[in-house]
Amino acid sequence: MAVRFLHTPKNKQFNFKPRYYNEEKEELEKRVQKIKRELGVEDEDTAKPYSPNIKGQMRGYFKKNVELRRKSTVRLVIILLILFVAAYFLLYF
Repeated sequence: MAVRFLHTPKNKQFNFKPRYYNEEKEELEKRVQKIKRELGVEDEDTAKPYSPNIKGQMRGYFKKNVELRRKSTVRLVIILLILFVAAYFLLYF
């Protein structure tokens, strides 16, 4: 067994095949299907059951989480400032 001090291991590799995704086209198709369903016009494509837009709901949930985290950070900074000012007045006045 040889001891190698300056040996760096190879990077781990993975096989990723990207797929093309057109968000605007998918949203347009969903809107058209929804309108057709509301009007009662049925094609072979619209005969399948309705599936909610989970992806859009999750995106909104994560945006809301980011906003809540930002607000909580600001709130924490304000509380710390108030505590430091109160401690300063108690100790030096």
